Amino acid sequence: MYAQEVKSTGKGVKSLDEMDPQERAFQERIDADIKIEPKEWMPDGYRKTLIRQISQHAHSEIVGQLPEGNWITRAPTLDRKAILLAKVQDEAGHGLYLYCAAETLGVSRDQMTEDLLSGKAKYSSIFNYPTLTWADIGAIGWLVDGAAIMNQVPIQRCSFGPYSRAMIRVCKEESFHQRQGYDIMIKLANGTNAQKEMAQDALNRWWHPSLMMFGPPDDQSVHSAQSMAWKIKMNTNDELRQKFVDETVPQAEYLGLTVPDPDLKWNEERGHYDFGELDWNEFYEVIKGNGPCNRERLEARQRAWTDGAWFREGLVAHAEKRASRVAAE
Repeated sequence: MYAQEVKSTGKGVKSLDEMDPQERAFQERIDADIKIEPKEWMPDGYRKTLIRQISQHAHSEIVGQLPEGNWITRAPTLDRKAILLAKVQDEAGHGLYLYCAAETLGVSRDQMTEDLLSGKAKYSSIFNYPTLTWADIGAIGWLVDGAAIMNQVPIQRCSFGPYSRAMIRVCKEESFHQRQGYDIMIKLANGTNAQKEMAQDALNRWWHPSLMMFGPPDDQSVHSAQSMAWKIKMNTNDELRQKFVDETVPQAEYLGLTVPDPDLKWNEERGHYDFGELDWNEFYEVIKGNGPCNRERLEARQRAWTDGAWFREGLVAHAEKRASRVAAE
């Protein structure tokens, strides 16, 4: 099984014969779908890859509150406000689950936050785009959370136990988020001409960034081959992107909206939609910090970190005082 995976995912991955006995035993457990738990031996590369991926995932959940939180006070109805509040609260919870999972690997939450604020750690490029209208909240739920579900459902089967288990609840809640967004789009698409135009405009702006959420093309992906061999990742970027397009285009047609891609067409021979090339220069520019809202997002996180210092210090002082009292008893 392992040899077949290496052949299909590319170069840069050791064969079983190249591994020392400890590495080979580790890989054989993964091939047998046995979960790896935090206190068990693991290669340094496996640990580092998990810390990078899980912390990036956690940062994305936290930063992802910002574009939607911007609309809580401007939601069109009380019901919509309550639903959006619940959704933003869910995203905070997802971040906490994931930070906890990463902490089992020996990295502190403070260190992960410092890496984010310094630019060393990244978060999903999608959250560096602005939410200009209420329809953007629908598009985020439908497209962004839909893409997240496509990516995260397979992670429920990943090899690292805490990450796998955290994703079970996350995916259930993301499914609610996706339905919430699609419901907004249904209402707008069946509303006035101005509302339908608003929905179409949001689709036009969020379609391509949503496809980029799956990461660069497989031939440009640095980490995919090894991550798939370790079953940290279950599918390639291009596989997930194709699945997302195949499932989402019929949803757009149901809404009566047009996917902004002149090259989009059904390929009967492939049994998939063909779609146009993405602007990967834009993707890499956003990753490098040059997106529309990169600076704004990091400034918001820095402000929250600075303003919350007194609370963190109080928690530590309380914990130390309690520990001293327990030790004295």
